[in-house]
Amino acid sequence: MSELSENVSRRTTLRLLTGAAAAAAAATGPAPAHAHAAAPPGTGGRVDDLLARLTLDEKLTLLHGAKDPRGLGQAGWIPGVPRLGIPPLRLADGPAGVRVRAHATALPAPVMLASAFDPALAREYGRVIGHEGRALGQDVLLSPMVNLIRTPYAGRNFETFSEDPLLTSDLVAQEIRGIQDEGLIATVKHFALNNQEKDRTTVDVRIGEQALHETELRGFEAAVAAGTGAVMGAYNKVDGVHACENRALLTGILRETWGFDGWVMSDWDATHSTVPSLTAGLDMEMPAGRWYGDALRRAVRDGTVPEAAVDRSVRRILHIMGRFGLLDGTAPARPTTRDREAGARVAYRVAVAGATLLRNEHATLPLTGPAARSLAVIGPTATVPFVSGGGSAHVVPDRADSPLDTITARAGDGARVAHALGEDLYGKPLPVRGASLDGQRVRPGRTYTYEGALDVDDPDDWTFVVHYSGERPKVSVDGTELFARQDREAELFAGFGLVSTAPDGLKVRRRTLALTAGRHTLRVTATGEQIFRLRHITTATRAADLAEAVRVARAAHSVVLFAYEDAAEGRDRTTLALPGHQEALIDAVTAANPRTTVVLNTSSAVTMPWLDRTGAVLQMYYPGQEGAAATAAVLFGDTDPGGRLTQTFPVSDTRHPMAGDPRRYPGTGGVQEYSEGVRTGYRWYDAEDVEPLFPFGHGLSYTTFAYAGLAVTPAPGGGLTARFTVRNTGRRTGVTVPQLYVGPSPDLTLDQPARVLAGYRRVELRPGQVRHVTVPIAARTLSSWDPARHAWVLGTGTRTVRLGTSARDVRLTARAKVLPL
Repeated sequence: MSELSENVSRRTTLRLLTGAAAAAAAATGPAPAHAHAAAPPGTGGRVDDLLARLTLDEKLTLLHGAKDPRGLGQAGWIPGVPRLGIPPLRLADGPAGVRVRAHATALPAPVMLASAFDPALAREYGRVIGHEGRALGQDVLLSPMVNLIRTPYAGRNFETFSEDPLLTSDLVAQEIRGIQDEGLIATVKHFALNNQEKDRTTVDVRIGEQALHETELRGFEAAVAAGTGAVMGAYNKVDGVHACENRALLTGILRETWGFDGWVMSDWDATHSTVPSLTAGLDMEMPAGRWYGDALRRAVRDGTVPEAAVDRSVRRILHIMGRFGLLDGTAPARPTTRDREAGARVAYRVAVAGATLLRNEHATLPLTGPAARSLAVIGPTATVPFVSGGGSAHVVPDRADSPLDTITARAGDGARVAHALGEDLYGKPLPVRGASLDGQRVRPGRTYTYEGALDVDDPDDWTFVVHYSGERPKVSVDGTELFARQDREAELFAGFGLVSTAPDGLKVRRRTLALTAGRHTLRVTATGEQIFRLRHITTATRAADLAEAVRVARAAHSVVLFAYEDAAEGRDRTTLALPGHQEALIDAVTAANPRTTVVLNTSSAVTMPWLDRTGAVLQMYYPGQEGAAATAAVLFGDTDPGGRLTQTFPVSDTRHPMAGDPRRYPGTGGVQEYSEGVRTGYRWYDAEDVEPLFPFGHGLSYTTFAYAGLAVTPAPGGGLTARFTVRNTGRRTGVTVPQLYVGPSPDLTLDQPARVLAGYRRVELRPGQVRHVTVPIAARTLSSWDPARHAWVLGTGTRTVRLGTSARDVRLTARAKVLPL
């Protein structure tokens, strides 16, 4: 546990004493120079002066995005007012690094950062992004994302932290501090309840007041308490009202209850009105000015909107710009260059710290002795480094080595490391006569056409794969166009990610057709300038790849098999199974060699019907540009796997909180009900007595630990203090993450989970080393939200506190009395 939960108790106590409608977030502490809530001396006067001198048209230019005349590839731009010395703002995506056209450090996905259970590391992660953002010409970061992991299908689970509100709160607060330490304005998103991608622009979320405050809102509270400069409104509706015009959220909770003094921007194209959104509390429309441009000008001039409402939003933006020294030239000098090596070091540390060993039978890992000298490395992501997820999380990395190369180098001279593809992502050349479709160049201004025959020996499903560098070629088989353009959002986010980009950078699209035996007509039209390839995958090519993988596995002492799942913004998953034919690949390889380690590069939980046949399973998520080095270090035992699951992994698609209830996910009739209430994530598994595949907090070490002497005592301000000892009983230096879970209060009639995470501490120990650990449990964690009072109520009485290494693996139990305030 970090200083965060310890410090929160003081502020929480004050709010509980006064009966305020909200308390401090789970993270407080010293604010960095550019993240404090109060404006620097003189800033208020400067803002007043600017407001008095701005024309209405100039004010409106600050309230909506425009096209940057010298765009750097960032997501948005606010022009500023040069006449008055108000600089423009450049806004860049950045959940795992700064997303612009230029190279940046590709950090591991936030879910991997969270797996380290280390708020201090989250601050370093934020500092890298903050420093690089400013060095790359950016002013505002559109990150971090703090929506809870509610459904395992959500396409952006890798961009956020956890299913647990406390862990999420601790991490987001520290990441924001790190970002803003460097003078970059952070934007917490997506406010609120944007927990899925399916129907995200239309779904209407319904949630009870208690569940809203105890689950989803805690991370946003923590972000506000940490001084975030901006908040991004969500796409979805909440209680029938679009989030970006929802007064209860944007004004009632965010400003009146939490005291947020920054500005609220819309998600891109998430503004739906002029007057309702502005009066509800939305300050900035992105990325353009459909509602806050001419429409807002007319509304002010005809008296529909008082100019004072425009001034209020402008003031909020200028206030934050002033806080960060952007109005008076006091901002720290923008770095002239990125510190690439420093970024790479943090990327590596996060990937190692978040590497989560889920299974390790018969000492399969670490790879030592014969296992390290005779290896088969299998899978497409063994040679194509899986750096990041798709969509707004995509970063152009400085470098990204392949795991195969890194493993081969680490195994050293004299070792035998063989590779087999196993699962083909990019296809084999098409068997056509009279054309070269595998690397065809098209000159500028020219058009390439081909029409010919495609002969098929047996009925089969053919997957056609087109690689292209320019405008997508038109390809048809028997008159069926294969790669027609999709809707705007699908096209926007389809181009970034593992399966949609070839190893040489060409864009990739796929289409599967059932072809009968016989001759088929193939037509191709491609316009220049570009290079394209047209390839295919069939049952026969898959069988050949599988046979080669089995042959290579049998010939080696041990196997490392890389499996993937490619997620991106704009789409949810439809199953928790690994995509393609990877399950068949794992079945065949483990049958040939049971000393197989499966390395998972996935966005979130996956089902594992093949689990019992493996030797080990290592969860590496999307590990960033240093992922290959980190993976090799863990596989060979150069470092302990330091990660723990921040989300529960279910056994199957039918055994998780969303299963079998379409009202919960994805919603019915456009409405989604969060009927699980306060029982999110592992709390639902407890309530329903469902056994997960792997519980929240699970993760193995290469050493062993003993825990003793748990004692829990009352602390001032309504909290508790837990003390215990941890000893490394093994022969290797290793990491453990003891976790404290607290049971319900006997004095509250409110709905309460069977247990909630109350504290944690990441501990690294040498062999035989003992550490005495103290973990504070904040009054906020011991409180419930009372909808009748619209306030937090302390859960007094005797509470059970369990110490475990996961939500299901309890080692020690104690009881303590929570005293009334």
